[in-house]
Amino acid sequence: MPKDTPTTPLLDRVAGPTDLRQLPDSDLAEIARELRAEVISAVSETGGHLGSSLGVVELAVAIHAVFNTPMDKLVWDVGHQCYPHKILTGRRDRIRTLRQKDGLSGFTKRAESEFDPFGAAHSSTSISAALGFTIGRDMGLPTGDAIAVIGDGSISAGMAYEAMNNAGAEGRRMFVILNDNEMSIAPPVGAMSSYLSGLYANEPLAKMKSLAEGFEAALPAPMREGAKRARQLVTGVSESGTLFEELGFEYVGPINGHDMGQLLPVLRAARTRATGPVLIHVCTVKGKGYAPAESSADCGHGVSKFDVETGAQAKKSASAPSYTSVFGKALTQEAASDPKIVAVTAAMPSGTGVNIMADQFPNRVFDVGIAEQHGVTFAAGMAASGLRPFCAIYSTFLQRGYDQVVHDVALQGLPVRFAIDRAGLVGADGPTHAGAFDIGYLGALPGMICMAASDEAELVHMVATAAAHDDGPIAFRYPRGAGTGAQLPERGEVLEIGKGRILCEGTDVAILSYGAHLAECTSATATLQSSGLSVTLADARFAKPLDEELVLQLARHHRALITVEEGAMCGFGAIVLQTLAQAGALDRGLAVRTMHLPDRYIDQASPDEMYEAAGLTAQHIVDTAKSATGSTAEVVPLGLVK
Repeated sequence: MPKDTPTTPLLDRVAGPTDLRQLPDSDLAEIARELRAEVISAVSETGGHLGSSLGVVELAVAIHAVFNTPMDKLVWDVGHQCYPHKILTGRRDRIRTLRQKDGLSGFTKRAESEFDPFGAAHSSTSISAALGFTIGRDMGLPTGDAIAVIGDGSISAGMAYEAMNNAGAEGRRMFVILNDNEMSIAPPVGAMSSYLSGLYANEPLAKMKSLAEGFEAALPAPMREGAKRARQLVTGVSESGTLFEELGFEYVGPINGHDMGQLLPVLRAARTRATGPVLIHVCTVKGKGYAPAESSADCGHGVSKFDVETGAQAKKSASAPSYTSVFGKALTQEAASDPKIVAVTAAMPSGTGVNIMADQFPNRVFDVGIAEQHGVTFAAGMAASGLRPFCAIYSTFLQRGYDQVVHDVALQGLPVRFAIDRAGLVGADGPTHAGAFDIGYLGALPGMICMAASDEAELVHMVATAAAHDDGPIAFRYPRGAGTGAQLPERGEVLEIGKGRILCEGTDVAILSYGAHLAECTSATATLQSSGLSVTLADARFAKPLDEELVLQLARHHRALITVEEGAMCGFGAIVLQTLAQAGALDRGLAVRTMHLPDRYIDQASPDEMYEAAGLTAQHIVDTAKSATGSTAEVVPLGLVK
């Protein structure tokens, strides 16, 4: 007998969404199964956002099978759930370059594909963007329907509701798919599933909501309570009316986001019959189909490389604790001796380290969800009440609350303490998550004190300094990842505001470091000294108020002064230059060089590769020092000195 011919995987026949639309519905569930396996396999090699992507596998297949992408504009929110989408839209051959240097972005990216009409790495933007595409369509531009897929966390942010209000008032045809993965409605089986699918397929869109309610009422009690909870997530009430209907949307759901028998007819009915804005409420399971992800505490939200069979993640070899954990422990220590200390985070308790304080003082840590604007003003209110709030938000996300930092905190002189994690370049998450701008945007504010930790011991001191400071706002920044291995103090010391420190003294060139690039500056100093140049190395500690006495001393006693920072132009170096100019120090022939991130966005790579691309390695500092001093001495890296 002839041997059985191996069956070609269906996914191999899909070069793009057009191929999906040629397949019978009976094949799409198998496509989803193969797609899920492909996502798991790829992320096991690259690391990344696994759980959220696994949760939308069926949804991605169904949307591309029903809508005419890329003419129809599909906007994912947040974009980290887009891995299945990337595989289905012609990028399968590059999916194992995900989040790597010169590889695919971990988020949607306009420059990467016509199927990514809008980049989204910060949350809650999709409905606004989709409405923008809708207006473009209605004004005659060559674009089709707009579909926003937004998570239940993202839709909790104020911007999403602002967009819903505007979209409802416009009354234009567009689609919002709410991906609710907080809980799952157990999928109906057998006759009930067939009955529901038939109703959705055959009834007018206006009846979908009442049909969903009828289905909900027919469920067994536990499932009925689950469906009720899912409805309340987006309604705010237990009755049939929804907030979204009040805003002008047709509301459909909740439906099972892993059942093609429900997804396909509902999406088709909506696409065929909608005349105005529609919200389709889809319930999914984060990490769906991969037991290690489903059972983990964070559902595999962000994973390193892992073994597919066991789910065991590769352990990162770090000889030093992370800055985040050092901050969390130092904050908890301060909170133990001061009952007025509270902490605020915007949906990132473990990411910012405040979960450590929450374990000990759960009633003094507040997670406001993806709502940075509210979080900042909330902290301002607590400060006005006499509490001592620490507002722990990544640099890139604090940008979203900048008006509140200006108006509600700085203008009123309120002592909110901003703990700014992920300062500088962050590696695989790329430019959307880089902490590049906080030095400039906070340094511009009157009365704001700005500090930067050069190592984890300094971070402990800055936590103590912030805790003790009650005279206006104060901020301190620190990078992602492991520290330098510095010896941690038993308790942080309160630093003198506006005073830096000199680590070694010389006469030719002064290197003034602000923040965690001090390690690179130390390496550069050693290399320069080995070549015969005399170097002073100083740690500024503060950008505002700047240690003017230290800066002017360095200017008087050296031929050249180099500032180094892990931030964009118009930051620390600009503050130093302005100080020197005002003092007339630049008139005396001092060579000044400011080293900062270049005036461009730097794509994802390892942090070392990104700083190489930015021109901020120890060797770049060495080269800058040689150029500034006019030195012709051969500079030999210290490790190569014989």
